[in-house]
Amino acid sequence: MKNSDNNSSLDSRINQTLKNVQGLLKGRSIPGKVLLTRRADPPEDPSLRSSTFGRSSSENDAGTSDQMDMSKEAEAQGTSKQLNNNMTTNKLKPTNSNVEITSKEVQKSVMGARATDSARVMKFTKELSGSTVTLEKLRELAWSGVPPYMRPNIWRLLLGYASPNSDRREGVLRRKRLEYLDCVAQFYDIPDTERSDDEINMLRQISVDCPRTVPDVIFFQQEQVQKSLERILYTWAIRHPASGYVQGINDLATPFLVVFLSEHLEGDIHKWSISDLSPDKISNVEADCYWCLSKLLDGMQDHYTFAQPGIQRLVFKLKELVNRIDEPVSRHMEEQGLEFLQFAFRWFNCLLIREIPFNLVTRLWDTYLAEGDALPDFLVYIFASFLLTWSEELQKLDFQELVMFLQHLPTQNWTHQELEMVLSRAFMWHSMFNNSPSHLAS
Repeated sequence: MKNSDNNSSLDSRINQTLKNVQGLLKGRSIPGKVLLTRRADPPEDPSLRSSTFGRSSSENDAGTSDQMDMSKEAEAQGTSKQLNNNMTTNKLKPTNSNVEITSKEVQKSVMGARATDSARVMKFTKELSGSTVTLEKLRELAWSGVPPYMRPNIWRLLLGYASPNSDRREGVLRRKRLEYLDCVAQFYDIPDTERSDDEINMLRQISVDCPRTVPDVIFFQQEQVQKSLERILYTWAIRHPASGYVQGINDLATPFLVVFLSEHLEGDIHKWSISDLSPDKISNVEADCYWCLSKLLDGMQDHYTFAQPGIQRLVFKLKELVNRIDEPVSRHMEEQGLEFLQFAFRWFNCLLIREIPFNLVTRLWDTYLAEGDALPDFLVYIFASFLLTWSEELQKLDFQELVMFLQHLPTQNWTHQELEMVLSRAFMWHSMFNNSPSHLAS
């Protein structure tokens, strides 16, 4: 009898917590409202704004719009931690005093956000200036966003491509870049007569997919950019025969290409021309893309092997999580006969690149790469948060409308603020449920 009462009490507390989370989704929770409220700050000096993928040249760029967004994301993560701590401390029972404390701390955080920008840049600078980079500290900093001009170096470090030891770093990069050139010469720069039929078909498929990659960004329509993508993808596929090339991997190479090119090209990406670069610089960029793509996919090989079992497993976990967090949405989708595989497979296959504006992708990938080996499991929480952004809308749609809505999500006008909220909720739910799998049992 006593055990039954305890279980009932635990279920009651968990359900109350879930109601609070659903309230956050619908914008009713105070922390959510504070984060979505525009700051009452004086107008920014237009001269401090940076272009979408522009490169800063000094730490004085701490006031750029990208870094302003980064501080918002840091606030969101802090808000999630505070909300989660309050719930845990009080055995998942929200109280008025907790809400008031959270509200005050969030407001204080928002008011002090501008000072946080330069402080975060200084933390990055300090971490990178040592003889050896502490990767755990770098991951913690990068999770909430990386200053654009630091992103190439930090991504190389986070993926384990560049050495944490500053004395060895340049030597390792030089050797790996030469190794890539050797691979291209051995596998790509050969006549078709030296390829197998499977290799010819694979190269043909890659050459068809490259022009379709990120079609709304003019830069990727340049023939030389498509050739670089083709070399990277084909070389990777030949060296990873267990999976070979799978459609969707072409999308995954694009954030790396843009970030590493930003070391050499300035201003708006739509005005970039890769032909402005020397062959040596282009080959170095390709090599960095190749090795970083390899490192990323090493952690999710079964996403791209036959039948893609890794993705199918994560889609099942996503369905389970959504059912626990927002049961009405889950029930409605089931009643309409909509399977999660019908829309979420592409999300996991392309890591949301096709679902959000491309100018937000590199910020999202800061968090992806900061997660390291834990990324596949954390993707489930990000995608649950992404889906439930439209909780109320989804419940009003029939099967055909659901399919159309989820294939053409209304994210075209999203800013870093919407992405920040997705990551904030994902962090909170991961903190709540990841170490308590029984909470996800139906």
